[in-house]
Amino acid sequence: MDLLADPFTLGLAALAVVILGLAKGGFSGLGALATPLLALALPPVTAAAVLLPVLLAQDAVSVWSYRKTWDGWIIGWILPGALAGIALAAVLAAVVPEERLLLVLGAITLAFGLYRLWIERGGRIVAASNSPGWVGMLFGVATGFTSQIAHAGGPPFQMWVTPRRLPHQVFVGTSSITFAAINVMKVPSYLLLGSFDRAVLEAAALLVPLAVVATLGGVWLVRRLDTARFYTLIYLLMVALGLRLIWQGLA
Repeated sequence: MDLLADPFTLGLAALAVVILGLAKGGFSGLGALATPLLALALPPVTAAAVLLPVLLAQDAVSVWSYRKTWDGWIIGWILPGALAGIALAAVLAAVVPEERLLLVLGAITLAFGLYRLWIERGGRIVAASNSPGWVGMLFGVATGFTSQIAHAGGPPFQMWVTPRRLPHQVFVGTSSITFAAINVMKVPSYLLLGSFDRAVLEAAALLVPLAVVATLGGVWLVRRLDTARFYTLIYLLMVALGLRLIWQGLA
């Protein structure tokens, strides 16, 4: 509880958890805002450590909610790359400035979101992408790397998967299972780094009930959106996220 004793820190933590809940409920990519947000009050490494147990609890809710709608082919290609990305990030964590990573990730996310909004403007129907699996593995490396550094793996995942134009609940289910697996993969490195001390675990435990409620709220919202509106909203969120990450990287 000591980490969240300050009202400002507690408020930011609650907001970060609600954002993560919406992301786990289906608004994929939005969760990349959570760690930078909590890092306004806590050291970035501590912020990431507090949020990882919260993410694991939310993963259980989202995977159960979308257990019947997911694409095994995508998951099968992206997870090996993600494992490599996580290992690479664990090795390079001390030499890769997080601000630089967020800046590059933000610029790419912003450009991709604007590009998809432009080519699908006015309800235009764009042919679904059929890029081969090895491309997904490369995006998996980027997904695992950015997820390990700042829980910001959503944008690289979206860049490969959204152009495939999956039914939106299949997209969300695929995202849920992918990131549940990635978050489990990240646990050993956090343990080896000694990130899960008593204060971190107590703070995470305090936030878990809110995390579950927020995730269920996200699931409820996503199931009431049609596919076209869902993807438009995802691209708009990517534009906003890209701007936020760029600002964070520059700041």
